Amino acid sequence: MEPPPFGPALLAEAAVLYAAGYLQEMKSRIAQIDPKKIAELRNRTGAGMMDCKKALEETNGDIEKAVDLLRKRGIAKGEKLAGRDASEGLINSYVHFNGKVAVLVEVNCITDFVAKTDAFQALVKDLALHIASANPVAVSIDQVPKEVVERERAIYEAQVADSGKPEPIRAKMVDGKMKKYFEERVLLEQPFVKDDKQKVGDLVRGLSGTTGENIVVRRFVRWELGGA
Repeated sequence: MEPPPFGPALLAEAAVLYAAGYLQEMKSRIAQIDPKKIAELRNRTGAGMMDCKKALEETNGDIEKAVDLLRKRGIAKGEKLAGRDASEGLINSYVHFNGKVAVLVEVNCITDFVAKTDAFQALVKDLALHIASANPVAVSIDQVPKEVVERERAIYEAQVADSGKPEPIRAKMVDGKMKKYFEERVLLEQPFVKDDKQKVGDLVRGLSGTTGENIVVRRFVRWELGGA
């Protein structure tokens, strides 16, 4: 009896030839993409070489479209975009129901695309609500006025002066009190009012990682009826 026309050996050979042809086709497609574009896309997004090649192939070599494609797929990394200016974003207002507290806050991102997302808009609204409730004095520790830091430190030093503890211990006690002060009065260090298990800064960094963009709380102003 003659063996069937498509025996195991023939099928295996066909599979090898198919694989070789597929690889050759892939090499040919990849060769059409300018290596400089691949390098630039990798530098901007932090994505792997094959991901960048595929994105450029699917966008006909358009780097901007390839960046957006990688971001949509969650491949682009936020830290690679951190050096770009965060000049887009939103300004949001909040007025407390009793009409006695009002807030304006500006939050920036890199692209208008992210600024229009529900997640970004929700973050800005939550920050305005948080500021109204927690009454921070600055966005970050480095923005707290020098005279305020010096005044608080002097108060804490006076508080521990008569503790009878050695000077190195007193210094650590003062540092601990300053840390607590920053956690209570600096926006990015404060526990988030809707979830005190995470800081406001963690909330901002979390969205930055999700969107792949540098997100910055630029500034805020808080008014309270009868305040200075």
